[in-house]
Amino acid sequence: MFADLPPLIWLRAFEAAARHLSFTDAAAELNVTQAAVSKHVKSLEMKLCHPLFIRLPRSLQLTKSGEAYLPKVRDCFERLAVGTREVFGRRRSPELTLRCAVSFAVGWLAPRLPHFLSRHPDVEIRIISSVWNDADNFDDYDLDIRYGTGNWPDMQSRRLTWESITPLCAPPVAGRLDHPDDLRFERLLHVLGYQEGWGTWLRAAGTGAVNPGQGLRFDTSLAAFELAANGGGIALGRSSLAKRELESGRLAAPFELAVPIEEGFYLLQAAGKDPHPGAAIFTQWLSAAASEDRP
Repeated sequence: MFADLPPLIWLRAFEAAARHLSFTDAAAELNVTQAAVSKHVKSLEMKLCHPLFIRLPRSLQLTKSGEAYLPKVRDCFERLAVGTREVFGRRRSPELTLRCAVSFAVGWLAPRLPHFLSRHPDVEIRIISSVWNDADNFDDYDLDIRYGTGNWPDMQSRRLTWESITPLCAPPVAGRLDHPDDLRFERLLHVLGYQEGWGTWLRAAGTGAVNPGQGLRFDTSLAAFELAANGGGIALGRSSLAKRELESGRLAAPFELAVPIEEGFYLLQAAGKDPHPGAAIFTQWLSAAASEDRP
């Protein structure tokens, strides 16, 4: 049935050379020599009894036969790739790939991760950061740590943090704040993407003197904390992210009021997806570490 089918390595060389119109560029993509690509293409032409390229001094040009054959070859490769994924899933990386909100990766995960690595040196981890809750593509990562309320369809979610919010600022700034009403004279720092923010805290504090929308806006807590630590305004800190800054003394909480909120960080995994071999170990450790901080 497949007696007339050319070897796959010849077809790969032809497809790459046709896409680049260059044996040299095709060789770089396939990680072989230019001579090897040229030889594979020549062997394919001899088997088919038709030239596929016109060899020009500095480039290639497809012949009519080559133009007709290329979409057939590409279609076969695409069908083979789809069929392989359907039966065997995506190519499994030896690393457990974790996508994580950048503020959580820096402020919460990084200080704790050495504990996991020392106990599980055989589990390789790759961390890719995200600022926004981008569209899901679990072909690129195995686990995702995301901020929200836990409502993500078709995903298994596990809550990691139970948050409360409170104003944070540089210690000298905290010394001049005696009452929440004093915030009307300060620059409020907002972090985009959070549903519960300054309006939530100010209502709980019982003050109507402060405009909850005034100030600067950032796309990550890291930038807001940094500006606040340098005396540039008052950030609203989530407890999971603020703990390290408070313990270091870079930031201070001028008021005792910490308001519990519904949002938090969650660990997500695609429902029905074949898990990475290291996912269960990491998930168990992460849940245990998070439970230590639960109020």
